[in-house]
Formats: sequence, structure tokens, C-alpha cells
Amino acid sequence: MSETPPMTSTRTSLEVAGVSAWYGEARVLSDVSIEIGQGEVVTLVGRNGAGKTTLLRCIMGLHKQVQGSTTFEGIELHKRSADSRARLGIGWVPDDRGIYASLSVAENLLLPPLVHDDGWSLERIYEFFPALHERRDFPGTKLSGGEQQMLAMARVLRMGARLLLLDEPSEGLAPVIVQSIGEIIREIKAQGVAVLLVEQNVKFASTVADRHYLLAQGRVVEHLDNEDFQARESELLTYLGM
Repeated sequence: MSETPPMTSTRTSLEVAGVSAWYGEARVLSDVSIEIGQGEVVTLVGRNGAGKTTLLRCIMGLHKQVQGSTTFEGIELHKRSADSRARLGIGWVPDDRGIYASLSVAENLLLPPLVHDDGWSLERIYEFFPALHERRDFPGTKLSGGEQQMLAMARVLRMGARLLLLDEPSEGLAPVIVQSIGEIIREIKAQGVAVLLVEQNVKFASTVADRHYLLAQGRVVEHLDNEDFQARESELLTYLGM
């Protein structure tokens, strides 16, 4: 493994130490350790089946067969439920986005409870995501994939999340929409919110992240700063089969 690059923030938002996870008898994560600073974007990069989404689920408290330590803003999460973790300020944006199809955009935003004083107001959400303001009365089924991704991200920001767990936000989206999602992630970062991003799109990851963890067969095999990551883009694309 390469020398560990430093965090770009001096304050730790999330620390995962020695986490292993199983599905029944099958071990899918082995002694994984990562950390994220406040206002930092970090990606988990790897092939399908490497354990990226499982790690997000472990952090969120959605996976039960897990060992190791996970600390958020100095609080150990081991015995806390997913609901408790959300109330601490961890926001979960799954790859299916989790939009309530029968509710309007505004109702999707207002339904979840505020869990922290840092929650964004509806006015701030609409200013930050103008497309959502334009479609605030539209049902979830009428939104494009990109608009659903924006709504899923906006919903956890309104709740007061200070750490976003984003699972494949660029998947299935047109390049121009992916670019917009990247701009949103960079603006969220500027607000001091930390982001842990699962991503197979190496080119996209290199435009938004400060550091990258490469997972293979449930282990961290590389830890790269963004400069090294960009320099090795061709190699990583070949490795990922893209």
C-alpha cells in the first residue's frame, strides 16, 4: 500500500477502524480502515463486488454482521441504530435514491424530521437546487434521474446531515447531468459537509474528491491523493475494466 496521504481537513468527521463484515458465512470486508475530514470528499473506488456499498451500509448501521470501530465526530457508533446515526448527522443517499414516488418534491423534502440545527431551510434548498424549486409540485415519478439524485441529496441536507454517504450518484446519468452533480458535491464540500462517495466513474471521481481509497476483495489496497489518482487514471480504468 502507498504512503497514506494526509486529510485535507484537520478535524476528523468519520473514522472507520478495522471493520470486517459478513453475509452469512461469506466475508465481504476485511479489516477496512478509512477516515474523512470535515468538509472533505473521499471516494471508495473498486470493481463491482469489492465491498463498497457494504461499507456504506456498515457506517449507516444497516448491516448487522459487522465487527470493528466506527466513530463519527468522536462518537462511537457500534451499538447505535441506523435511526440514531441519522440523528447524529449521517445522511444516507442510496443508489436507488429512495424517492417517495407518490409524494411531490416538496413533500419528499418536508417528510423526514430535522435531526440537527444545521439542517438547511427549504428556501436554502431551493436556492441551491433551482431545478427542485421549479418542480416542487411534481410527483417523484415525474422527475428525471438527475433530478431524483438532487432531491435525494437535498433531503439529507435539509435533515441536517454533516456527513453524506453517496452511493454511485453518477450511475445512469447523462454526462451533462453528471457534471451538475459534481458541481453540487463541490458546493456541499464548501459548506463544510463531509462526503464519502462510492464511485466507479474514475474520471468523475477525480473531479470532486480530495482522496481515494481503492477496494479490492473487501480490502483497502491503495490510498491515493487526487494528484496521484489522476496520474494513474489509465491504469485504474484498466484495473476496473472500464
